[in-house]
Amino acid sequence: MVKEIKRGMAFTVVTMVLFGGAYHVALWALGRVAFPDQTEGSLIRRPDGTIIGSTLIAQAFTGPGYFHPRPSAVGYNAASTGGSNDGPSNPEFLKAVEERRDATMALERVRANQVPSEMVTASGSGVDPDIPPDAADLQAARVASARGIPVARVRQLIEAHTEPPAWGFFGRARVNVLELNLALDRAFTAPAPAAVKYSGR
Repeated sequence: MVKEIKRGMAFTVVTMVLFGGAYHVALWALGRVAFPDQTEGSLIRRPDGTIIGSTLIAQAFTGPGYFHPRPSAVGYNAASTGGSNDGPSNPEFLKAVEERRDATMALERVRANQVPSEMVTASGSGVDPDIPPDAADLQAARVASARGIPVARVRQLIEAHTEPPAWGFFGRARVNVLELNLALDRAFTAPAPAAVKYSGR
């Protein structure tokens, strides 16, 4: 009886050490070696090391000289991610979509059928960092006008920052808004009235 109890206790201790500690430490160490950027949160830093943001988290760009992300039901708060849980039969949801559509039409000077659904609906996390290429192209003329540059140059940047579906067929092509806006600031002078403070600044 005592022998079985000791064996059971030993098994419990060994299991706790292996799966409650050693396993996690091994995975952490492997991640630090094989995927150092990802394990730190895919952070983007300035040359001096200060953090600008993460490629995984959207920021609330609103200036005319910047590309805007998808709407957010949580105000782009990474500490409180989530959607609104409102469905297409909810009058408040439909009203919000209509308001976003009308605002986008006025801002980009386009027709309703030119507005991608991603620009009028919030993502499930509320901090989706990517938009589809057509949503970026929709904003190209406004960004070019605000910065006083040819729209063709802006579209070249969009194309350069368009990521294909994973492994060529998983998901859709996408553009990371933060990375695109940083590329804009590197390539062209940021418009003073619309200067945006990145969340890490």
